[in-house]
Amino acid sequence: MAWGTFSIAHILSLVIALLFNIGLYFALKACSKKIQIIVLGILSFSGIAAIIYNLVTWGRPLEYLPLHLCSLNGTILPFAVWTKNKKLCNLLLLWSFGALFALVALPYSSQQMVLFGWPFNFFYFPHVLEVGIPIMMFALGLAKLDHKCIKSTLLITFSAYTIIHLINLAINSAQFLDFNGEVIKVSYMFSIYSKDFANPVLDLFYSILPYDYWYFFLAIPVIILYLMCWYLPGMIAAKKVKA
Repeated sequence: MAWGTFSIAHILSLVIALLFNIGLYFALKACSKKIQIIVLGILSFSGIAAIIYNLVTWGRPLEYLPLHLCSLNGTILPFAVWTKNKKLCNLLLLWSFGALFALVALPYSSQQMVLFGWPFNFFYFPHVLEVGIPIMMFALGLAKLDHKCIKSTLLITFSAYTIIHLINLAINSAQFLDFNGEVIKVSYMFSIYSKDFANPVLDLFYSILPYDYWYFFLAIPVIILYLMCWYLPGMIAAKKVKA
């Protein structure tokens, strides 16, 4: 059975993801800080496991480099959890929204995944944890929200997007061939629009602003709104203290 998009299976998978993270939060809430870090630290390696799986399984490493936002999230997540680094934790709070976006607005290629097949497992479960763990770090008091990190979060995010766009251009212009003799085309972080990599939301963005790289900047208002939901109360409280 294919996963689909906003099919019964897809909707149920989103509900299960929400319930799993809520259940994990309440289970860990009763534990010591040490146990919380150990459990979240172990689970945080799921993203790295997915990266290794994709690099090894498909035999097309250039097409499965860890250069999507969720792959970057999965790579950094263990360091953020084990070190409780403030800037990394605040950065991944935004990147967790990227993982949620990937689960809700599935890329067309992911919609065809067979439920509970290995490709599905290595896509779905790491994304569920990449959504939940960064938020749980704050909810459990293991990391501290700091609105001063907004600048570094946005700078790192858009710098990564720009650098990865240049990598996309370099790989595509080199015209590497896969084992079938076909030219390899990549679009890490979806900076280059293509139906092969897109989803309905990206289709909409590109229809409004039909330019590679730039079309994704239409997400900026959503990003700002998301960050304000987290940081605005703290910003208001800080202004009251100063006053």
